[in-house]
Amino acid sequence: MLLNTNARSATCVSQDGDKCNAINLLDLVTALFLCSDSALQQDLVLKMSLCQFAVPLLLPNSETREITMMLWSMRDIVRTFRPSQQAFLKSYFDERLVLSDIPLVSFVRLGKTSLSKSQMLNKLLCNNQQIHHTFCHRIMACCDVPRRISDGLVEISWYLPCGNRKIDKFTEPLAFTNMRGDIKTSERQFAFLCQASAAVYIYCDESETNYFKHLEGKHVEANIFLISSTQGKSYRLKQLTVNPRLKMTDISQIKKTDTELLKALQESVSKMLVSPQTKKVSLADLAYTAHCCQILVDEDRDECQTAWENASKITAKVTNISEFKDKQLPYQGNIWKAISWVETECWRLRKVGNNNPGNYCESIKEKEKELRNKQQSFEMTTAVECFHHGMTTSEVQRYHFLKWLEMELDNLSRHQLSALQDRYKELRQKSLEETKEIVETDNQISACSLRVVHFVRECGQLYNNVSCLPEYSRQRKNIEQLPGQCAQMMLDGFPLELVDGDAANIPIKWISQVLTELHNIMNSSSKLKVITVIGAENSGKSTLLNTMFGVRFAVNVGTCTRGAFIQLISVSKDIRKELGCDCIMLIDTEGLKPHRMVRDDHSHERDKEVASLAVALSDVVVVSISNDSSREKDLWEMVCHAFARLKGVSKKKPVCHFVHTNMYDMPALEQLKRSKELMEQLNEMFGKDVKMKKANINKLSDVIKFDLNNWSWYIPPVWDGTPPMAPVNVGFSATVYTLKKVLINDLQKCPERGDLIQFIGKVEQFWKTV
Repeated sequence: MLLNTNARSATCVSQDGDKCNAINLLDLVTALFLCSDSALQQDLVLKMSLCQFAVPLLLPNSETREITMMLWSMRDIVRTFRPSQQAFLKSYFDERLVLSDIPLVSFVRLGKTSLSKSQMLNKLLCNNQQIHHTFCHRIMACCDVPRRISDGLVEISWYLPCGNRKIDKFTEPLAFTNMRGDIKTSERQFAFLCQASAAVYIYCDESETNYFKHLEGKHVEANIFLISSTQGKSYRLKQLTVNPRLKMTDISQIKKTDTELLKALQESVSKMLVSPQTKKVSLADLAYTAHCCQILVDEDRDECQTAWENASKITAKVTNISEFKDKQLPYQGNIWKAISWVETECWRLRKVGNNNPGNYCESIKEKEKELRNKQQSFEMTTAVECFHHGMTTSEVQRYHFLKWLEMELDNLSRHQLSALQDRYKELRQKSLEETKEIVETDNQISACSLRVVHFVRECGQLYNNVSCLPEYSRQRKNIEQLPGQCAQMMLDGFPLELVDGDAANIPIKWISQVLTELHNIMNSSSKLKVITVIGAENSGKSTLLNTMFGVRFAVNVGTCTRGAFIQLISVSKDIRKELGCDCIMLIDTEGLKPHRMVRDDHSHERDKEVASLAVALSDVVVVSISNDSSREKDLWEMVCHAFARLKGVSKKKPVCHFVHTNMYDMPALEQLKRSKELMEQLNEMFGKDVKMKKANINKLSDVIKFDLNNWSWYIPPVWDGTPPMAPVNVGFSATVYTLKKVLINDLQKCPERGDLIQFIGKVEQFWKTV
């Protein structure tokens, strides 16, 4: 699903243009969610929220009369914002929105009104700089068509401040809900909103106010306000009190225009925000309220609850991340890093010096043997046993288990990692030289990071050492199941770590077995073609792949790709012959660091090795370039060296595209000029480098293939305006979609290559050569 804020612009009418058969856009959204499984619902909600579309909170089913609270669907939304009071600290909050205690403000309708509450809500949500249609309204295409199944739908969106008082309408984060249809026919939804909200604003005509008599004496948590109109010509804001007796109090003068009413609404909501009595609640805590109102909760399904219990058995053990990793994930600790260094040293010979290479290698192998014996003394810990148990459940439960674990681990580490990442970026911007502080911060990021990949990495090390266990032992049988489980994980859409970013090595035995299991699951139909993205740190590589192909490489705040990850996309049978493959493999790599970091593990050289490996394995390479010109020369040198190493390891030239990210509108002539300058710059680098001359490399075209008219791309920024209230930029979506079509066309022209089994052989061959 490509992010596109124009996604709702489609006109849902029959082919003959008969509007009698037209579909209301809200009906379409309701039907889509009712027909989707929980995985697709969660993905849809995440994409909709990034486009600043309202998402379903309460989903009605007109056939069964059931209403479902879509809590699981919203679990994956993480947003960054800064309350105005925190602006001076220059720090941001990164919150999973369903867990954030914030006021909920609801808008509903009684009877028919001429005023569009959705349009009013959109104006209330929009900053002065930005106007966006968060909620569908009657002026939009097909939204004036009578609704059939979406009455009773309650949508939700969030207002999140950026910390700039000139832009922010509200100083604190808020959640806004919008109920479709009349409250008289959606009593359960209205009851839920009255108990869950800090304030409920009811649009109604003066003639309808007698309806509220049945609320008299009842306990209502929310402050209730009426936006009453007199024949649609004037409006007045009133506060409704229902306990102990029904009472209406005017809190504004008569408003004759939408602008006057909007100002009164904004003042009313702002006044509520500063009150210490204002109710704040997380959506996760509203599940109980939903049950009390006879509303189902999507998380109550058995597979979701069982998966949560399995994930909680792991996360409950985490109090200190670094200590947890040392005790519960021992195989990937310092011993594995030492093994990785000596293993790669056998063919890298980085410290051979004046020693005899043969004798040096023998001593290295002896050291490796000692280290492996130490590693084999470890046993499978309780956390890994829990992970193994979660992976051996049904397909649906396994998916929910991995998602729960992914989200819960993120909740544990996000704030600390976010602060460290900010510190890391700040240090890099201050100093172009090598500093120990940069290294220390980078090490802290590694130590404080805990994700699903760490558990999969531990499984890999357990499998590598399985031969030391008795042949028929139960533990050995469990461990031998791990590659198949991780192959299934890849088919579920989760990436697999190819290069361990902390140890700078590939666990070949583990990777080989996982991909072999994957090959077998695919009934040996695994002919593939490969697309790789390399480039600078924080240049949007993972975001680019995720947007183009709908995959899920890690992009959350506080996460940064280390090493290299692979993900597999199945190709539809209809086009396999045309494309020349059964699947497409995507490789996402660690960002190239333009400064040489002072580390014992030769990380600067490792960056080039990972990039060179990924390029060597690829049919198409995308080089992602940020607009940080101060470090551009260093980056180009590293990219050139990555391409140059191809000459010695592969006869094949990959097709290459250079992508400049975060580029604002640039005239075509300027783009052409910059592309020519880039070509000249790269050719000059190749011409001056002595090593490249020895390898008979004189220009860029000696190592890669490219189309002069279509090789350099200028992609607009992801956001259209000031985050967090900015939607995804339409220009970004359109350019990325065009790039995707070109990449697929390039793959079509590439000669057929082998399947996953042959890919395994290439990985091992190239890793020892680059």
